[in-house]
Amino acid sequence: QVQLVESGGGLVQAGGSLSLSCTASGRAFSISAMAWYRQAPGKERELVATITSGGNPNYADSMKGRFTISRDNAKNTVYLQVNNLKPEDTAVYYCKNLLLNSWGQGTQVTVSS
Repeated sequence: QVQLVESGGGLVQAGGSLSLSCTASGRAFSISAMAWYRQAPGKERELVATITSGGNPNYADSMKGRFTISRDNAKNTVYLQVNNLKPEDTAVYYCKNLLLNSWGQGTQVTVSS
């Protein structure tokens, strides 16, 4: 069974940056495309970015510019760097294994103005 554990969330001021991590158990990570999603209060979960097993990133149109997804297959970890944070980035951020359709528990990001 694959487990995904996100970390790195917290409270940050607008204009700041955060680096989120998602570490996976199991040997399927290196062959799995991965994704980051987020869910703001009262809103549906939305895609932020995906990354192929080989490391090619793709971003939702509304997320281009301030978000960077990357991965380290040796560490079974996928990252999401968020720069110039805005209050509207406040959400729970989730990672997902797209091959196995499994989710992490999420990490809260709160941006104060």
